[in-house]
Amino acid sequence: MASQNLQIHRFPQNNYIDSLRWLPQLSAFQHHIILSSFNQESSTSSLQILNYTSNQELTFQTSLITPSRITSLKTSQNPNKPLIVASTFSGSLLLYTADLVNGSLEFIDSVPEKGEKAGFHSGRVSGIDVSENGVDFVSVGEDGRVNLVSFVDGKLSYKRVFDGNGLVSYGAVKWASPVEFVSGGLGFGLQWWDQRRPGGPVSQFKANWTHGITSGIVHSIDIHPSRKHTCLAGGSSGTVFAWDLRWQQQPIMLSGVGTSDLSALSPAESDVWEVQYDNYTTSSNYRNISESRVLPAMICSEDGILAVIEQGEEPVELLAEPCAINSFDIDRQNPSDIVCSLEWESIAILTRS
Repeated sequence: MASQNLQIHRFPQNNYIDSLRWLPQLSAFQHHIILSSFNQESSTSSLQILNYTSNQELTFQTSLITPSRITSLKTSQNPNKPLIVASTFSGSLLLYTADLVNGSLEFIDSVPEKGEKAGFHSGRVSGIDVSENGVDFVSVGEDGRVNLVSFVDGKLSYKRVFDGNGLVSYGAVKWASPVEFVSGGLGFGLQWWDQRRPGGPVSQFKANWTHGITSGIVHSIDIHPSRKHTCLAGGSSGTVFAWDLRWQQQPIMLSGVGTSDLSALSPAESDVWEVQYDNYTTSSNYRNISESRVLPAMICSEDGILAVIEQGEEPVELLAEPCAINSFDIDRQNPSDIVCSLEWESIAILTRS
């Protein structure tokens, strides 16, 4: 994998950043970023929209206070009025819409409604995802609950898919198709769900390659649009692996625990907080590209590493910070652009060439 030329711009912020995402691009000269921040002194959380121009200037546009601290943030890809979905520590899901032309942010609805005790999630919602249609969401929690949420006629509604009754705990979730999604949680386990076959996961991957030496949790999942049978997962101890539904018994190890002789290639030794397929990086092994080869991926970690990894190749380190990199996002429309949040109340924007 060839090294990459980088432009890196850092922007100090006033508060701790929990999560951030690129918003759909309206023009080639302006990017918008949605971020959730937390004020330690007032214990308040807010959503903010920032404008990043072609002159490498980052300016504040608007913000709204949220009723609880944000745990996960996802967006739809409608460039006119993108939906912003946020999950919270208190067990709710919040829906907003952004007007990028006028720079405004509007609250739409939440699940559960304020005062409702029906039990959407009990405690922290650890993972959410937005389907390609932009109106169906899936949520998982540390309480072992899996919920489907729909946005119809301007209102949110949900149905319970599964309740582990506290016997299982989920850390991440990702749509694979309009009716399928993958969840991950304790023990590096993954579960494949299909709405056409209700009652529980239709397939499960139990990671036992460590032979009880270590345990971990999946923090992030990604699925490539052109390879929906392969799930990418990142979690504790720098672990990144792929699960191919066609060969379900063995993981394809990319980094971290269980990589044996490839463990030296692991760019991070602590928790991998986020993992995404990197559509900008072309595989260095052109001749051996096949459906069984895992495409290049990007990770960020607790020990301050932002890197691109590829199966059997040396990782390419993009950032090495003295603090955790909590989250990052690759611009879908311009994969050369990356935004990430640093634990020391700062944003870094990287442009590759």
